[in-house]
Amino acid sequence: MSNNHVVIVHGAYGSPEEAWFPWLASKIRELGYRVSVPKLPTPEGQTLDNWLQVFNEQVKDLDSEAILVGHSIGATFILRKVATLENQIKACFLVSGFMHFLGNEKFDQINKSFVEKDVDWALIRSKCQNFFMYNSDNDPYVPLKFGEEVAQHLQIKLNVVHNGGHISTSAGYLEFPQLLDDLKKILPKHV
Repeated sequence: MSNNHVVIVHGAYGSPEEAWFPWLASKIRELGYRVSVPKLPTPEGQTLDNWLQVFNEQVKDLDSEAILVGHSIGATFILRKVATLENQIKACFLVSGFMHFLGNEKFDQINKSFVEKDVDWALIRSKCQNFFMYNSDNDPYVPLKFGEEVAQHLQIKLNVVHNGGHISTSAGYLEFPQLLDDLKKILPKHV
């Protein structure tokens, strides 16, 4: 078993069993890596502090080989978590990510604590070796411009998924090969 620990973080109203998360977890395990997919409180109890507490209880070790994968508010959460780390981690994969209120009352209310505070982008960049980001050009919840803004702050290229919706179950995403291919590029070849 490798030292690489991949952690997949779901979004608001989400769970570890939805979308492409089970598929990705099984593919990573087949490669010989450890995977955690924590269940975080949503929508009841969805605050940044609660998510940090539950995440820290379920995921003990984020060393220099750790890789975080997040979807929607899970991507926002990952950026907030990375800013709290003592050490640098290997990579962050952000899917349908944003760092703004979305203009959707249902989501803005439960996402408030994740997006309302200022972001120290230089600190976040210093805590992670590699960032990968994927946003769709027809996401019904997260406008592409919000993904573009995060990618600009992270100083990375945004991978635009054409007609990908929210890159979720409702958009037909039970697998996400592009993300897996990018993940394989940074994992050691031999486990």
